[in-house]
Amino acid sequence: MLLNPYSHAFHDDPFPMYRELRDNAPCSYNAELDFWALSRYDDVLAALHDPQTYCSRHGVTLEQQNALPMLLTTDPPDHTDLRRLVSRAFTPRRVADLEPAVRELSKGFLAPLLEKGEGDLVADYAAKLPMDVISRMLGVPGADQESLRIWTDALLDRDEGVPDVTPAGIDAAINLFKYFSRFVTDRRAAIAKGNAPDDLTTALCEAGTGDDALSDEQVVGFCFLLIIAGNETTTKLLANCLLALQRFPGERAKVVDDAGRVPDAVEEILRYEGSTQLMARTLTRPVDLHGEHMDEGAKVLLLLGSANRDERVWDRPDEYDIDRASTVQHVGFGHGIHVCLGAALARLEMRVSLEEILRAMPGYEIDEHACARVHSGNVRGWASVPIRCRP
Repeated sequence: MLLNPYSHAFHDDPFPMYRELRDNAPCSYNAELDFWALSRYDDVLAALHDPQTYCSRHGVTLEQQNALPMLLTTDPPDHTDLRRLVSRAFTPRRVADLEPAVRELSKGFLAPLLEKGEGDLVADYAAKLPMDVISRMLGVPGADQESLRIWTDALLDRDEGVPDVTPAGIDAAINLFKYFSRFVTDRRAAIAKGNAPDDLTTALCEAGTGDDALSDEQVVGFCFLLIIAGNETTTKLLANCLLALQRFPGERAKVVDDAGRVPDAVEEILRYEGSTQLMARTLTRPVDLHGEHMDEGAKVLLLLGSANRDERVWDRPDEYDIDRASTVQHVGFGHGIHVCLGAALARLEMRVSLEEILRAMPGYEIDEHACARVHSGNVRGWASVPIRCRP
């Protein structure tokens, strides 16, 4: 069996393929697309913790590397310096302070769904909340949010079997770059005049001084990353979680009966069906693994979704179980120096969303046969999830 991350059949159900690879070809090669894939937990975790060998500077997808300087696509020492500066602005306190706003937004987006009694979980809620939260953090005007969401979706979409970004995706990337370039230029001007708003973009522009400050290009790169990764991760993860709770009614009952179990439900969906299924790295030296030889310069896919279902690590890995012991850390947000900087924000949005949804409509029903899947090289989730809002 050959892994093709752009196959629609793979998107529909990658888990049998993952198991086949783990059991029979834990280090497998796809000659047509010219990449290796690591599928076992220990191998994926080791690679995530070895950026000197499995580097990110040549891109974290099979497609051509984004030219913008991003945390995802830098290696130490540049990554260390960039993450330190960004972390000065993107603080745990800034994220925690968002909870009242996230809860208000959640209730506001749920109200029309509850009034109608049905709708699309993604279009009416899951796609709106993260974009609104991130836009507020960055200071993006509400009138621009829908354009950003459309461009983000187009950038991630793939034609079946084709690794390249679609023409619409290329246009979307250009539009996003132009938008944030103007946005950061305008924010620098506002800072110079002393009338800049107190938001994340201002904090990024003011992080560090002199040669230690973030460049405009670096600020644009972080805005670009946050609006894509931060939006898509939570949008897809929430729909994945609500569907898993429907398929495993015993687990759903636990969370409905005790809202204190919501964080457990969030951690288990990150393991069971995280929205980020794989990340790419490039080898800086030859590596021999499981009887295979990978050359320097080879592209290697780290199959996070497979690692999180590895029977060598978890008992009954294909079951969604919120009581699962957390002695082993899932890799739903990555691990090591590139662990997702927005993990706390995603967890906050997920926790508040599940609390509000399960409080308002604990008996919700998803029409699984009418769901439409997203087709992307590394993001797993749904484009449309019809839902009936039952109390």
